[in-house]
Amino acid sequence: MARVRDIEIHEVSEDCQPVYQRFSQEYGPFLNQVKVFAHRPPALKHIMGLLLDLADEALLPKRYLEIALVVVSKLNECTYCVAHHAPRLSEQGLSPETVANILEDDCPGLDEVDRLVRDYAVQVTEKPQYMRDAIFEELNKHFSEEQIVELTLRTALCGFFNRFNDALHIGMEDGVIEDMLISGFDKDALPEHVEAAEGARRGVEALLLRVPADGLGGVPIVLWGRRTPGGGSARTS
Repeated sequence: MARVRDIEIHEVSEDCQPVYQRFSQEYGPFLNQVKVFAHRPPALKHIMGLLLDLADEALLPKRYLEIALVVVSKLNECTYCVAHHAPRLSEQGLSPETVANILEDDCPGLDEVDRLVRDYAVQVTEKPQYMRDAIFEELNKHFSEEQIVELTLRTALCGFFNRFNDALHIGMEDGVIEDMLISGFDKDALPEHVEAAEGARRGVEALLLRVPADGLGGVPIVLWGRRTPGGGSARTS
């Protein structure tokens, strides 16, 4: 539960309602985040409106965008953002194993450009003041200047969202953890040190009580060392 009350769509001005509705329904399952942002209509309208505009233009390939978002969210250990974006990255052709180990230098499943974007996101997040020209020379081989600017913008903005979500305890929406399970993710995909992760864990435990004998969609799921009924081993971490 967030540290501030939820603002419902009927409580915001008419000019903000289209952004509220579209961001929470079309852009992704971010309703709980929207309900908190709505305390400040200019932030809702312009920050989330910006993301909608960028998504409409689709200038930056989604694979590289999602690599950057997952990398930053893992570095900052934001459970909310990892849970939302890990399945999206998997949809771009990366396996759950690759997503879970994406911060490792020898992570399997990444090509040359994937690793470049991964490394760039790490540097933007951890030490932008020490970045050398060499990485930009590499970026210029694969991306336009407009794409580099957008990649940098989205990488830096993701760090903002990580801190905003964790500081205000934005809760996980219904179905987000289930989507992760269906996609085959295990415990390595979620940070576990923050209170939000405990909330996610409780949500998963409740979901597992409703999982049919053959797992979700017939796929055995391993999460936090526990396999769904019919999926083999069953131990807790």
